Amino acid sequence: MKAIRLYAKWDPRNNYRHNPKDIPGKLSWTGNKVWRYPELRVEEVPEPKIEKSTEVIIKVKACGICGSDVHMIQTDEEGYMLYPGLTGLPVTLGHEFSGVIVEAGPEAMNRRTNKRFEVGEPVTVEEMLWCGHCRPCVDGFPNNCENLNELGFNVDGAFAEYIKVESKYVWSLRDLEKVYEGEKLFLAGSLVEPTAVAYMAVIERGGGIRPGDNAVILGGGPIGLAAVAILKCAGAAKVILSEPSEVRRNIAKELGADYVVDPTKEDLVEAVLTYTSGMGAKLYLEATGVPQVVWPQLEEIIWKSKTVDTTVVIVARSDTKIPVTGEIFQVRRAQIVGSQGHSGHGNFPRVISLMSAGMIDMTRIISKTISLTEVPDYIRKLQTDKSLVKVTMVN
Repeated sequence: MKAIRLYAKWDPRNNYRHNPKDIPGKLSWTGNKVWRYPELRVEEVPEPKIEKSTEVIIKVKACGICGSDVHMIQTDEEGYMLYPGLTGLPVTLGHEFSGVIVEAGPEAMNRRTNKRFEVGEPVTVEEMLWCGHCRPCVDGFPNNCENLNELGFNVDGAFAEYIKVESKYVWSLRDLEKVYEGEKLFLAGSLVEPTAVAYMAVIERGGGIRPGDNAVILGGGPIGLAAVAILKCAGAAKVILSEPSEVRRNIAKELGADYVVDPTKEDLVEAVLTYTSGMGAKLYLEATGVPQVVWPQLEEIIWKSKTVDTTVVIVARSDTKIPVTGEIFQVRRAQIVGSQGHSGHGNFPRVISLMSAGMIDMTRIISKTISLTEVPDYIRKLQTDKSLVKVTMVN
């Protein structure tokens, strides 16, 4: 079968500090410190086969290109990949996907029915492969698993015709059949993962909001746009999105944003204070990946607004230092929290429930569908073309 594979040269930077979990030449928890000259290839690889009784084989029907995929081939001036997280190469990319069960082991259990998965079941899959027995996992924090593996990062992902996964990471999409038909069912299913990342950030890590609170989202990529929809469902009085792209601002309005701001043409601080009558927001989401750019404005809003006890959630991946002014967070009783991943806390089934109830329709963010062999070209194109929001491969 065909698959989209990522290769790169292992060439640690001079200031690289070896992580005990790293496997030299193969795997690093800080990819941008070691991988140089990344390259995408369309290759023929063997079809996966079930080896354990709890595994399933899924025929991939849809898989979205994530910003992480883009950053794994995007490089700095020295040729190092930009993605700062866990990477093990070579690997088949792709982790935002849905498909159909074509084979299930005898102990591959469907958590929707508590029975064995059926052939033909439409499903989506968690990207973070948590172990379930390390201290973070047993404490209820699978996204911070000490033995973490990730589909499309160091375990072969879904930019392929078929993929094999453990059934404990698989979620049924039967409920989505109430709302979506045909290809659109799988397009919606492929968006459960990124939407669950946003859910984890604003509801679980950020602590959510009370109906009537305001929220400000910095960055209108798929995670920021999903956060718009989720926060409106949660009862936000005013959701304000800051995003330079007009295309993305317009989609944000469709998903429920009350106000959108172009930070390249408008004063974000003044806009937020005006739209909220000086109140500011209870929750701020940093989803730009350039915190060094947006942080001064964010602090000024917090300082000048009437709302105290606010939370800033960092969800975008970046190893850039943030210029934090402690005095502002002390006086305004504000806090900063980080959010990684989507697993646990019922995030996946809750997102599927929101979709099946018709409360959010994330298929609005899909700009284009493409074939498997077009994936490399569009991963490269997404580095610069901000008119494209979500590009999704369909099989």
